Amino acid sequence: MNTLLAWLDRFPLALLIALALWLAVAPIVPEPHLIEKLRMLSAGTLVQPIDIFDLLLHTVPLALLAVRLWRNARRSRG
Repeated sequence: MNTLLAWLDRFPLALLIALALWLAVAPIVPEPHLIEKLRMLSAGTLVQPIDIFDLLLHTVPLALLAVRLWRNARRSRG
């Protein structure tokens, strides 16, 4: 786990932000996959493996960005 966090700390923040935002809104038309998959999850229709993979694909960069920003904020306070 420490290796992954160390890697995340070294990963360029600007690139992580760009990747997270790009995958959060891709594709823009007709609606972002992330929104579509979250709607499917709330409706209980997210059952196909490809849909679950797609949700993870579009969510993981946002989660990594959140962890990175949290670690940066924690480091700057203490």
